Amino acid sequence: MKAVVLVGGEGTRLRPLTVTTPKPLLPIAGRPLVERQLVWLAAHGIDEVVLSLGYLPDAFVEHFPGDRFASMALTYAVEPEPLGTAGAVRFAAEHVGIDERFVVCNGDVLTTLDLGALVDFHVERGATATIHLSQVEDPSALGVVPTYPDGEVEAFIEKPAPGTAPTNWINAGTYVLEPDVLARIPPALATSIERETFPRLLEDRGCVYALGTGDYWLDVGTPEKYLEAHADVLAGRMGSPPVLDAREEAPGVWLQGDVDLAAEASLEAPVLIGDGVAVAAGARVAGSALGPGASVGPNAVVDHSVLLSGARLARGALVRASILGVGASVEEDAAVLDFSIVGAGACVPASTTLTGGRVPVAASAG
Repeated sequence: MKAVVLVGGEGTRLRPLTVTTPKPLLPIAGRPLVERQLVWLAAHGIDEVVLSLGYLPDAFVEHFPGDRFASMALTYAVEPEPLGTAGAVRFAAEHVGIDERFVVCNGDVLTTLDLGALVDFHVERGATATIHLSQVEDPSALGVVPTYPDGEVEAFIEKPAPGTAPTNWINAGTYVLEPDVLARIPPALATSIERETFPRLLEDRGCVYALGTGDYWLDVGTPEKYLEAHADVLAGRMGSPPVLDAREEAPGVWLQGDVDLAAEASLEAPVLIGDGVAVAAGARVAGSALGPGASVGPNAVVDHSVLLSGARLARGALVRASILGVGASVEEDAAVLDFSIVGAGACVPASTTLTGGRVPVAASAG
């Protein structure tokens, strides 16, 4: 069975991380998000994936040499211009000649959905399109999908005012589609599958169904959600170990490769310490993921944060609930707080504090 994975977005809410790296290639606890998606798809019988590309397409081609991921064949469909989610699906499907039932998923979703159960539900209902739904506490910033008792979609309601939503089940970004859906999408035109294609399909009763499940689901689109994804993976919500080559040195303390941990360093689970990481005496790392080659200086603190490869904290520095890009640095006694992002190669000067801010990518890293 084939799948189209939509990975063409610019990831603007995660800038400056995404200035140099497409969001789906950003690591989630030591493994790129898109690889986690491909592993999930392969586990449910998907053997060919079309990556629908737009932003920084060459990065994906370079990341997957030989156009394969394990036993899975990969094809790249590079949009000549942004086509929206529906336009991207049609363009990708036509690029490889999809003429049978297929799966579509958004490239920023992390989930444990039983995809086989979604396909079975689709077949049993004789649906043209079937949508996976996930439950959220507050759907007011999202689109809700009320259904009839048999799962047929009743309506699509975008961003209902707080307290007015008829349901808190939202479109979770994974679909099973019959190929005739493609004919409902205008060619070479930017079109939204969520806001245009699916609502139009409701004109024909019995076409669109939805299945709500309690499977783990997260849209990894903001700094808060990016950090939440790491916390969830480290906590075992996607299974254990958090990444295949990690070894558990103590409960919830995962190490990869060779690491240099001072005897007086403190690691507070759950943590993932990547290959070549150095943590100096008096330093504390809690609830965080440190990428390959990162370093934490004496008495520095990394608290519920993510350090990408080669990031560095000097003596006494503090990073809390924030993200350091590749090769970024936080100098002596500086603090990076409250969902800040420091771009690749950038530096936070000594004795300064960054709160909820962004530091652009260094010119040398752009």
